[in-house]
Amino acid sequence: MTALEPFGARLRRAMDTRGPLCVGIDPHASLLTDWGLADDVAGLERFSRTVVAAVADRVAVLKPQSAFFERFGSRGIAVLERTVEEARAAGALVVMDAKRGDIGSTMAGYAETFLHPDSPLFSDALTVSPYLGYGSLAPAVELARRGGTGLFVLALTSNPEGGEVQRAVRADGRDVGATMLAHLAAENAGEEPLGSFGAVVGATLGDLSSYDLAINGPLLAPGVGAQGATAADLPTVFGSAVRAVVPNVSRGVLRHGPDAGALRAAADRFTEEIRAVLATV
Repeated sequence: MTALEPFGARLRRAMDTRGPLCVGIDPHASLLTDWGLADDVAGLERFSRTVVAAVADRVAVLKPQSAFFERFGSRGIAVLERTVEEARAAGALVVMDAKRGDIGSTMAGYAETFLHPDSPLFSDALTVSPYLGYGSLAPAVELARRGGTGLFVLALTSNPEGGEVQRAVRADGRDVGATMLAHLAAENAGEEPLGSFGAVVGATLGDLSSYDLAINGPLLAPGVGAQGATAADLPTVFGSAVRAVVPNVSRGVLRHGPDAGALRAAADRFTEEIRAVLATV
């Protein structure tokens, strides 16, 4: 297997040249309807290819949500394959939002599905769940390290239910979310200019100064836009780690479709807002 340049290095360069914005590709049924599309494979393909054509040449990251493709079975997966291929060909990095998590050979199978270069779904990075224990992610970590891809580990998510697990306090006095951040910091130790093992940390969580977010890796931050967080909130939430943040916007951009020009304008607006905030910190 020929390794790519490490994901962290590729991501840092993309963030510096294109801005740090990540646009989600979330073709759920109501959004297809809002676009005037049928909730079928043809609508799915039209939606996905429109988003890619509009913004893949200008944003750092595109993040397709696998579930919205999987619900159409093999034909939906075929659309996902084309979406990933076309997005990467246009220069965007692709983070597959699949949130996989299991043990042993099953985890290895998930990793190979999304991170092996011979896979039709090969992506630059994958979201994963560590809640069978961080060690259960070892097959994905090893494959990512060998191939130059990356992972985004669920650490401090924005959904209210997440705190039930992520804020639970361990016997050593540290909560589970902080433990995941510490594992990632260890994975990224010594990597330059940015490690390849990132955390998912919600932009709607408010002041997180009690957590050490300096993991020397990227922080994928859902919640900007429709969920209520703004670019101006990022320094408050992420503090000194803000330059490693990859803010994710989905509905805030996607609601402007199906007009490609409006999609581009929305993505550009979010990018410039984020850049303006970063210029002040």
